[in-house]
Amino acid sequence: MAAREVITATPTEKRLELVRGLGAWASGAIVVGTMIGTGIFLKPAEMAREGRFVSVVFAAWIVGAILSLFGALAYAELGAMIPEAGGEYAYLRRGFGPVWGFLFGWMHSIVGRPSSTSSIAAGLVRFLGFLLPVVATPIFTLHIAIPGLTTWLKPYDFVFTWAQPLAVLWLAIMTGVNYLGVRLGGAVQVFLTAIKVISVVIVIGVAFFAPTSSPHTPDPIWPASLDAGILGAFLAALAAALWAYDGWEDLNLVGSEVQDPQRNFPRALVGGVSLVAIIYLLFSAACLKVLPFDAVATSQHIASDVVAHVVGRGAATWITLAMVISAIGSMNSSVLSGARVPYAMARDGIYFKIADGIHPKFRTPGRALIFQGVLASLMALTGTFEELTNLFIFAGWIFYGLAVVALFRMRRTEPNLPRPYRCWGYPWVPGLFVAGALALTVNIWIDRPVRCSIGLLLILAGLPFYRHWRAKILAQPRDATL
Repeated sequence: MAAREVITATPTEKRLELVRGLGAWASGAIVVGTMIGTGIFLKPAEMAREGRFVSVVFAAWIVGAILSLFGALAYAELGAMIPEAGGEYAYLRRGFGPVWGFLFGWMHSIVGRPSSTSSIAAGLVRFLGFLLPVVATPIFTLHIAIPGLTTWLKPYDFVFTWAQPLAVLWLAIMTGVNYLGVRLGGAVQVFLTAIKVISVVIVIGVAFFAPTSSPHTPDPIWPASLDAGILGAFLAALAAALWAYDGWEDLNLVGSEVQDPQRNFPRALVGGVSLVAIIYLLFSAACLKVLPFDAVATSQHIASDVVAHVVGRGAATWITLAMVISAIGSMNSSVLSGARVPYAMARDGIYFKIADGIHPKFRTPGRALIFQGVLASLMALTGTFEELTNLFIFAGWIFYGLAVVALFRMRRTEPNLPRPYRCWGYPWVPGLFVAGALALTVNIWIDRPVRCSIGLLLILAGLPFYRHWRAKILAQPRDATL
């Protein structure tokens, strides 16, 4: 095996370490709680608009579930094999070398997790808009147009409403909860996950079992022919579905805090994804049973509209409150897991030093949590739910695929590394996941070339910082192997 450079900063004092405080229930709640958040309540409308046919929408849900399950199976091997903070950061670092781990960590910390967390906050505030319409009231509007480039970059109206500062407030609250301890964050996650699963089940039950009015006009079920347009519609709907499914990989980010990782990783990941897939398919069927396809496509609050249509606005108010709690739970697990990446990088000397350190009392990466909260708040102030989700998914799925490629590489380069769990269906299952990730990212690039190019530039902008931090480490007395 070719020698690889291993760069580590020499510790000058005994470091505080993260505590393994996440048991089986908390681990499963992180997986389910992050996946069931705002996406299932907001993305069905986008999927209906993009997919145009019921069959295309359900195909996107099913394929999205299969891809997520295949990814979870591969990540279960990675998490049990390398139960370290940082998830993909640790896997890519070990599989391909320090620069690859850094690029993931930079993307995750600067673009990926702040945009993901802030989009959840934006979705939460949209739910509040059903109860308090004043939340969506514009405070001011900026018309942004670049002279000479309006044919390529269309003018953009930035509308600032009360929703943006409210989203920042929720981000600050959830950052504070997780600052106070991982056990508190884990306990809160179990409670909020139970609330959100119950709320989704209630919507499904109301749709299927409560008496409804006369059936609506027939929905468009099958396309007349399968062509490039239908394929594009399917891939667009799939991208929306994968945002709703996103979150299955978050448990790996807190790998060093999971108890008995050899058992809890595969149980939480595979069990959590399977449960969520069933819930999502039932939820989508419930929405289409109650509302016409066109109404689903135009709905801003699909779950609230379904309940209001069947049993009235009073009941819809209560289910909307449950959806708010659901979003809080998703935000909690996103904040809890996300800060571990900048902490792990700063610990290794290849990130801003402000993110390093464990709180001596609470044993949490307190400064990384605050740093992440500030970046997420800035994004929440400048974007909407759809814009923020689009910013996240392209960059995120590039590295999901690369992490699984690292699994293939480590099977070859480190065959004797202890693997308490081995990915079922290897090499076909992880191989299909990598192929799906590649197809998804290429399609998003074709569909949104400007936004994706900006995302890639932000990722590559981290390389000068890496060279700087790497040079500082090499200049210090250290233990290194070449």
